[in-house]
Amino acid sequence: MSRLSRAAGVLRRVALPTTAVAVGGGALLYYSYRPRDIPGFEGPAVPPPIWGADGTFELPRFPCIKTRDEQLAELKKSTAANEEYDVLVIGGGATGAGVALDAVTRGLKVAMVERDDFSSGTSSKSTKLVHGGVRYLEKAVWNLDYDQYKLVKEALKERKYFLQTAPHLSSWLPIMLPLDKWWKAPYYWAGTKFYDFLAGSEGIESSYFLTKSKAIDAFPMLKRTDLVGALVYYDGAHNDSRMNVSIAMTAAIFGATTVNHAEVTGLLKNANGRLCGAQIRDRIPERDGKSSDEITVKAKCIINCTGPFTDSIRKLDDQECEDIVAPASGVHVILPGYYSPGQMGLIDPSTSDGRVIFFLPWQGNTIAGTTDEPTNISPNPLPDEKSIQWILNEVSHYLSPDINVRRGDVLAAWSGIRPLVKDPKAKNTQSVVRNHLIHTAQSGLITCAGGKWTTYRQMAEECVDEAVKEFNLPIKPFFNAPRVSGTEAIDDGAILDGSCQTHKVRLVGAHGFSKTLFIHLIQHFGIETDVAKHLTESYGDRAWSVAALCKATDRRFPAKGERISTLYPFVDGEIRYAVRHEYAQTAVDVLARRTRLAFLNAQASLEALPKIIDIMADELKWDSRRQETEWKDTVSFLQSMGLPEPMLTTTRKQVEKGKLDFSSSLEYKMYSRHDKPADE
Repeated sequence: MSRLSRAAGVLRRVALPTTAVAVGGGALLYYSYRPRDIPGFEGPAVPPPIWGADGTFELPRFPCIKTRDEQLAELKKSTAANEEYDVLVIGGGATGAGVALDAVTRGLKVAMVERDDFSSGTSSKSTKLVHGGVRYLEKAVWNLDYDQYKLVKEALKERKYFLQTAPHLSSWLPIMLPLDKWWKAPYYWAGTKFYDFLAGSEGIESSYFLTKSKAIDAFPMLKRTDLVGALVYYDGAHNDSRMNVSIAMTAAIFGATTVNHAEVTGLLKNANGRLCGAQIRDRIPERDGKSSDEITVKAKCIINCTGPFTDSIRKLDDQECEDIVAPASGVHVILPGYYSPGQMGLIDPSTSDGRVIFFLPWQGNTIAGTTDEPTNISPNPLPDEKSIQWILNEVSHYLSPDINVRRGDVLAAWSGIRPLVKDPKAKNTQSVVRNHLIHTAQSGLITCAGGKWTTYRQMAEECVDEAVKEFNLPIKPFFNAPRVSGTEAIDDGAILDGSCQTHKVRLVGAHGFSKTLFIHLIQHFGIETDVAKHLTESYGDRAWSVAALCKATDRRFPAKGERISTLYPFVDGEIRYAVRHEYAQTAVDVLARRTRLAFLNAQASLEALPKIIDIMADELKWDSRRQETEWKDTVSFLQSMGLPEPMLTTTRKQVEKGKLDFSSSLEYKMYSRHDKPADE
């Protein structure tokens, strides 16, 4: 062989691996930094209105939703011939509302009733994340657990649907993993990259490494000692109760009979012992001192989606059935916004007792949690002081030592009940189901329980599939579907052919939303910038309707919008909109679920309560007795949101006259109020 041939062979042997590495590295680099169309960042499907040539401006016109009284009248019709419902959903949380929306968009006749308010239970007390679960992925890898792996994979797919169907209520959020040892860097890097890889086309952005200096720059509150760097990965965040209300109202637009504050008092069975309906009582007349007749509702199929209260409905069907819910308490606390950057969260995967804790920006404040302890089931559980102190102690471990984490900084605290479930068909009845459970009893009662917010839509899809199969329900294409967007100019996105389409059905407010919609609101209504951003991020394109309901200020600026709390961007128009278009019936409905003030600041909620009651009294024609009932019930509820005990006896007159005694509160004592400047 010639010398030239041998040289060429050597070059080939060297070049091939080098080329392979270059191609592989280039492919990995492109995969990590490829351009992406992130849901929620595209332009609005329905563009904002513009000024006409003649100087006129026409507000968007959206489809009307039946009033709550009209929905109650629909329920009463079901006893008549040919008026029977295909599906009656009990429970108006995330799962129940999701089932109602799925079923009605498959062409079924649907009713959904909720004993309290939409999202009044677990669904409003989440960590506000839409996530696959990095800790579940770690368990899947180390334990070679395929079920955990499948749970993460499914949740990552659902995460993207949130951003597509409700871009105004959902967003991506970078979450930091601080590293205190160098050897952890490759371990967590591999884990976050695997998380990105699993997301695939459902991915948002790629995870990345930060040096110590860049980690401190991104999260200045971090403790500098024992910090070698950080990894940042992306997950989703959302406004949970507003998402829940939007799902329920979207179902109502599509024709589902949707009623809150309507309690199921009994289940009806036919001669064969199969369920055929329910007895329902409207609870609102009781608040006005009036009696309420029970409504008989006939339905082919009844679905139980009552979360922690699952077993109480199952026992209405069969008193001898064994409990399947293993309730766990998750406590969260709200701290001032200065505890975290506005656009960066943090996760501590190894707390003092091995639990995971999140530390996230939310609605201008900081949310920290959660705990996981066995608990008893109650409507409004109180956050226990031990759990609050544990969270504060864990937070202090990774914040700079010059930041004093004080109990008085806790603006609100709450306890949510996670309804972990045991499969009644399993041989080992003590084992808890990791994700969710769909069970059909001999009577035909379908129970859907467990799971998490991120997978609510998938749970609903599987539940409706089971109902259709069990009862041979007449699914069919939905012709002449209502234009949720309020215009005939565009298609609402989903082809309702009788199959599940909820991954494409955009919720109320999504069609006309864009990241710049708030500018149009400011320019037309003259509302403050932070208020305009809040309205568009809470109501989407329905922010036009909310802003139009705001009171004029008679000032140069803002021209509209009277705040219900000086500390937060919630305004009077939201209360009127909540009553007229979202079935708000009590002051707690507004404080906790339509706005989020109760979850952000318990004492500010108390101060805002007189104004909320006044507006609702005007809208709903409350007499003085009902207003007093609302005051007492709301102050009692605020105890479950962390309102200090000395304030539980506060009267309305004290608040209105500004005579609240804060001198005994922790927050009052934290600040210097009487110091004199030092002599120069």
